[in-house]
Amino acid sequence: MQEVIIDKMQDDKPVKYTYTHREKDRIFEKEFMPHLDAMYNFAYRLTYDEDDAKDLVQDTYLKAYRFIQSFQEGTNAKAWLYRILKNSFINDYRKKSKQPGKVDYQEVENFYNSDDVDESITVDLRVDAIKDMIGDEVSMALNSLAIDFRTVIILCDLEGFTYEEMAKILDIPIGTVRSRLHRARNLLKEKLHSYASSMGFK
Repeated sequence: MQEVIIDKMQDDKPVKYTYTHREKDRIFEKEFMPHLDAMYNFAYRLTYDEDDAKDLVQDTYLKAYRFIQSFQEGTNAKAWLYRILKNSFINDYRKKSKQPGKVDYQEVENFYNSDDVDESITVDLRVDAIKDMIGDEVSMALNSLAIDFRTVIILCDLEGFTYEEMAKILDIPIGTVRSRLHRARNLLKEKLHSYASSMGFK
């Protein structure tokens, strides 16, 4: 499976851009390298292991250079890289797990997969304390979520991607992004509420 993000199609085929070796190097430095720290943070939040995160980022950048002809200069390089990293992680995760945990979204999506879902009833994690530093309790709660739920929380609430960008990164419809995020936020809220209660907070 080709692990790159293809934003444009022509005659049902991916658009390829022709770059010289010098142009490839320039694009790599200009478009990709500025996102190195963000990519490591994303990788670490997925793996919770420094060595695995470094390996995942290295693999992502190798693939980014290899498939650079599929990237259009000036488009969203960060989203393009995130999709490569996400695919690499998922593929490696599946290899390591004979039967990886699967989440049944059908019931959730049947109820929430509409444009008029009341998002006010979900918790919004986009606050400075979460963006700048994740506490141990939040980290553990986030890590305990199924990978698909964890990923949408990271992409939206920690990295600030829009629904449209997340749909491209995850290769799913926007409605599915919305329903997963809704469910993920509520699961995380429940886990944090349980922890707060155990610590005597109401």
